[in-house]
Amino acid sequence: MLPAAVQVLAFCLALLGVVGATVATLLPNWKVSANVWSSIMTPISQMQGLWMDCVWYSSGVFSCTVKPSVLALPASLQATRAAMVLSCMVAALGLCLAALGLKCTRWGGSRRAKGHTAVAAGGCFVLASALCLLPAAWFTNEVITAFLTTDLPDSSKYQPGGALCVTFISAGFLLAGGVIFCLSCPGTRTGRSRYPSSPDPDGPAPHRAERWRREPPPPETTDGENKAVELQKVYSSPSKPPKDIKDSYSRQEYV
Repeated sequence: MLPAAVQVLAFCLALLGVVGATVATLLPNWKVSANVWSSIMTPISQMQGLWMDCVWYSSGVFSCTVKPSVLALPASLQATRAAMVLSCMVAALGLCLAALGLKCTRWGGSRRAKGHTAVAAGGCFVLASALCLLPAAWFTNEVITAFLTTDLPDSSKYQPGGALCVTFISAGFLLAGGVIFCLSCPGTRTGRSRYPSSPDPDGPAPHRAERWRREPPPPETTDGENKAVELQKVYSSPSKPPKDIKDSYSRQEYV
């Protein structure tokens, strides 16, 4: 697994991405009017977002109106709304999983379970980044295409607003945090024995088996040689001195 400091950095990046995506979803300046009027009674800037449209007048008045019913909105705007809301929900789920998968926390289970939880959190962040990036790119394409159309008057032309920039940056943070968490997959431990310690001085059974494989087998002996070796061991033992064979024979004759 990755070090705890790297995981904390990825968690911070993902948290910034979630906050940025949520703020960008609520901001009203997804597209801003391109022209500016100089009259006092006319608005200086018009902004349109996913949920409301706002107007900023030259007198300093700033007013916003909520968009009408969902059924009255274009399909592209409805899809952008749904994708951004789903992105925020998936990213919030990824934050909960990431908190369980951090190595510096005590909850979340064993080391291997924490690794799998961190990988799941990384997948959530990557999915949230895709759900945040695709609608932002689609919305930007539509705004630029409408701006380059010469048939529309200047008062109907809009340019990308600051909310789109926040959305792209948040998607990058989510992607970076997700990739780092995906690298937390638990692998095999290196530098440690896979077998538990054994009180046997010869070591664990697998090590003894390997040692026996390396040593050549003893040479085969016949029955006569085995008896000779046993007699040699008996008579050469210092604890039991050999008996006199002649004395035993003489005692048997007298008996």
